[in-house]
Amino acid sequence: MNSSPKAPGWREAIELILPKEHGGWSLALEPLVLGLGAAPSAAGGALAGAVLAGFFLRRPLRLWLGGGADPRRPRARRCVLLLAAVAAGGVAGAAALAGPARLWPLLLVVPPGAAFAWFDARGAAREAAAEFAGAMAFALIPLALASLAGWPAAAALALAAVMAARSLPTVLTLRTYLRRGKGAAVSSVPALALAAAAVAGVAVLARAQLAPWAADAAMAILLMRTGILLGPARPRFRATTVGIAESVLGAILVIVLAFSWFA
Repeated sequence: MNSSPKAPGWREAIELILPKEHGGWSLALEPLVLGLGAAPSAAGGALAGAVLAGFFLRRPLRLWLGGGADPRRPRARRCVLLLAAVAAGGVAGAAALAGPARLWPLLLVVPPGAAFAWFDARGAAREAAAEFAGAMAFALIPLALASLAGWPAAAALALAAVMAARSLPTVLTLRTYLRRGKGAAVSSVPALALAAAAVAGVAVLARAQLAPWAADAAMAILLMRTGILLGPARPRFRATTVGIAESVLGAILVIVLAFSWFA
């Protein structure tokens, strides 16, 4: 009897914190899958929990700090306080398990993360600079996870570089594809050049034995995807379809990469 009145509140709270954008899920979860899969550790698990809490914090925080008399604001405040506590506890747990010095990569996450928060607070989260800042902030998370697992700095940086090679060209590719679908005259050259640079850069890491060659094969697949989406005979998909397809492709690639790295 007592549980039924609470159920709608829990459902509303869950709906309040869950991001609606498919790209946002991929942006946050892929680095965690790659980082924890390639460099698993208890401290990394604690930090991953903190990252997820921070990811879910975005929507209720905007609602709580926003203007107007929205009846959801009290619930948003409670969500913010709970998620902030989880995030702080995760970081503290990671520091306790691996030592505070292992968290040095978080210093690199702060600038792009703060830049994205600045854009987001102004309702400009879909601007190119904001999307690149958000992608870079999350791409650096595997660096922290590898550091917590005891990896040398060079190897940890290579893991983050591969994640960035996956994320940044993808942001530009999808932005270009969607804008062209709306009739904008947008050149495909920057997206193709960035995707090709990702293939070349990861090949350098693989040749230096800092990354598996499977990582370069993944970048080549993503380059082909960019060529298909932005080529003269580009397919015409809805934005939702492209987002779901990209999420599935990204999930497959990062799982394969994590296994290749860990093996």
